[in-house]
Amino acid sequence: MTEAAKAFERSINDAQGLLERFDEENSNSSDRSAEALKRAGMVLALGAWETYVKDRIKEEFEVYLRAVEGSLVGRFVQKRLKQDLKRFYNPNSDRTKLLFNDYFEVDVTQGWTWNNYDIPQAKKALNALIAKRGDAAHQANTSSNPSCTPHLVKRDELEKAIRFLKGLVEATDKVKMVK
Repeated sequence: MTEAAKAFERSINDAQGLLERFDEENSNSSDRSAEALKRAGMVLALGAWETYVKDRIKEEFEVYLRAVEGSLVGRFVQKRLKQDLKRFYNPNSDRTKLLFNDYFEVDVTQGWTWNNYDIPQAKKALNALIAKRGDAAHQANTSSNPSCTPHLVKRDELEKAIRFLKGLVEATDKVKMVK
């Protein structure tokens, strides 16, 4: 298991904690403020995935840079990687594939098979979650009658997202960067 995957495991626990907190709050009251916990959980879960991808790239790239560390080429490549990772956000399947392909000439999505997911299903699920995260992060429930507004993130959607992202990280972690 890579260090990036270990860090992911720690950070996905935040999303799981929010789901547990939602369950506690939802069973104790009819207050809609508990709904914010599900949206926040979705944002944190996808944030954990984004961080995993960036950490995995950095972790793998350190090995490649040892040979040129301190040289002009090494400094240039490190600077370029830092800039690319700074601009890397909303890590859908295409962006993730492109980043790994640019730096390692590896199509990381080819390893995205596990349990009931094949590559196209995994890509589609990830892309849908990235879109849901955007909605959860940027669309607050500002309705004057919030109890009539459908929930943006349903409880089982968040639970499924967490489970999916854990599987995705496990599958991605198995992909070798060295040809």
